[in-house]
Amino acid sequence: MSKLAILGGTPVRSHPLPGYRTIGAEEQLAVEQVLASGALSRYLGCWGEMFMGGPQVRALEEEWSAHFGARHAIAVNSCTSGLMCAIGAVGIEPGDEVIVPPYTMSATVMAPLIYGGIPIFADVCPQTFCIDAESIQKKITPRTKAIMAVDLFGHPYNAPIINALAQKHGLRVIEDCAQAPGARLHQRYAGCLGDVGVFSLNYHKHIHSGEGGVVVTDDDDLADRVRLIRNHGESVAEGKGVKNLVNLVGFNFRMTEIEAAIARCQLRKLDNVNALRLENVHKLERALANIPAITLPVVHQGAQHVYYVHACLFDEQMAGIHRNRFVAAVAAELPVFQGREAEGVKISSGYVRPLYLLPLFQQRIAFGSQGFPFSLSPPEAQLTYAKGICPVTEQLHEHKLFLHEFIHPLMEEQDLLDVIHAFEKVWENRKDLL
Repeated sequence: MSKLAILGGTPVRSHPLPGYRTIGAEEQLAVEQVLASGALSRYLGCWGEMFMGGPQVRALEEEWSAHFGARHAIAVNSCTSGLMCAIGAVGIEPGDEVIVPPYTMSATVMAPLIYGGIPIFADVCPQTFCIDAESIQKKITPRTKAIMAVDLFGHPYNAPIINALAQKHGLRVIEDCAQAPGARLHQRYAGCLGDVGVFSLNYHKHIHSGEGGVVVTDDDDLADRVRLIRNHGESVAEGKGVKNLVNLVGFNFRMTEIEAAIARCQLRKLDNVNALRLENVHKLERALANIPAITLPVVHQGAQHVYYVHACLFDEQMAGIHRNRFVAAVAAELPVFQGREAEGVKISSGYVRPLYLLPLFQQRIAFGSQGFPFSLSPPEAQLTYAKGICPVTEQLHEHKLFLHEFIHPLMEEQDLLDVIHAFEKVWENRKDLL
């Protein structure tokens, strides 16, 4: 094969890959109808008919509930705010410990801090990269009140074991399903596996409305409290006759009618875009299986993966080169996606740096200058966020894991062939990278 692009050769492909664009005529018409109505939002922050929002928001909630089989669906303005609602609804109080994974978007572990909860990091499973049940077990103390389980990269968390563990210790399970809408575990949808689940409608997720989120639960009380936190609960509690005021200092986490109208159209496309994504994964994996240093994603028995990204492992010893060097060489052979040019080629070494290494945790400074809420942890807890507390995550991040987005639904046959060619070219010429 020709000289590697990273060493000055000609790349496999120079013209952009197709962007992931699922917005079409349906969404445009839906937005025009909302605009024509003149009502871009129909919320009021007081108890009454309009406390629940406008017709588009309510229709989205009904359709989301029906699609995923959840008793309640509550639209919010982002997954981040949905996670905050969920943490407040389950009753997290200052000093309570919430077990979280270190490999996730930062919002997952920031949510407990809003209510004075203290994030305690448990390691991840080396196969699915979701939070590991055995590590959770080791982190449970009398102060533990909840577990944040993330369906990372599109694979559902190990609900049977983790839920049983939570039930044994009287804990709530909050499921962050931002990356896994449509994933299943034993025929039950991800997002509906814990006590409360939260979806994302951020612009680069499977389906989106620019920003937005949906909280789901089968628990009537939790649903009620999520709605109150979403929409100025402190002003609503008296009129609604709420007796339990814990965590009912409300916010404005309300979704607009335009976002809801777009999300309704997008929801109807979910099954199709996921099917196309899976088809591309299977095509790509047939070729990548021939590269012995790459281990393809594991899907546990009974699970349906929906591949927010394609997360693979790289064996540096077998390859004879560092993972970062291999990934950089593949990136040099391929172009950016249309519409996301500023983000660079969408392949990366590792994911986010383990979150306990953020300055916030290293210095234990969140709210105020006195270390709240970390200062509430008793001395016997020996609270630590030192490097080494989650060795599996650190090994994945520093040496083994790489991610790419070359499997999205708008990637066609020739696009996939170019990606395959890039991987094969780098593998066959890897000795040139030494």
